[in-house]
Amino acid sequence: MFYSFMRGLVRGLVAIINGNTHYQGRENLPQGAYILVGPHRSWFDPLLYALAGSPMQFSFMAKEELFKNPILRTILTKANAFPVNRQHPGPSAIKTPVKFLRSGQLSLIMFPSGTRHSQELKGGATVIAKMAGVPLIPTVYQGPLTFGRLFSRRRITVRFGKPIYVDRKLKLDEAGQKQIETQMLTAFDDLDKKINPNFHYIDPAEKKHAN
Repeated sequence: MFYSFMRGLVRGLVAIINGNTHYQGRENLPQGAYILVGPHRSWFDPLLYALAGSPMQFSFMAKEELFKNPILRTILTKANAFPVNRQHPGPSAIKTPVKFLRSGQLSLIMFPSGTRHSQELKGGATVIAKMAGVPLIPTVYQGPLTFGRLFSRRRITVRFGKPIYVDRKLKLDEAGQKQIETQMLTAFDDLDKKINPNFHYIDPAEKKHAN
């Protein structure tokens, strides 16, 4: 109930602040649980992913430092978040999402690059997808990259691609991981071009540093 309330609140705020959101490729979302994977471009793109994938409810990983504040911990927990140590992720970083994905009650939002300032993919999403037996749904966000730019009412687009299935027989060694990573990167690039053939992502942090 809390999740539904917060989703409705965020949807209303986005409509007031921006009012120019577009969700494409929703026909590619399966009926059961899945993992949304995409490049991490802003601190609010997971919120827009969750809105775009409604009525499915999502869980997401959050750095464990956020859970030290009791109030924030309560909010995050009720919003289906779970803590992860980014420097030394333990078994729970895999076991926790696998458990709820197998139950079919929640889907998961993950950014394979880990942070907004990295383009290098990591293999956690592939491992979780294989163990849980759910597909990866490539997803991209194009739109404002800072909170202030949201007020410009610049167009926001979230687009879903076709599911990527991880064969249970696939060995997740370096070659196996590379195979899935290539599929994801190709899908991200294809989705970006379908939204805007001239799109080129520039990390705001790098742009600021360059200036």
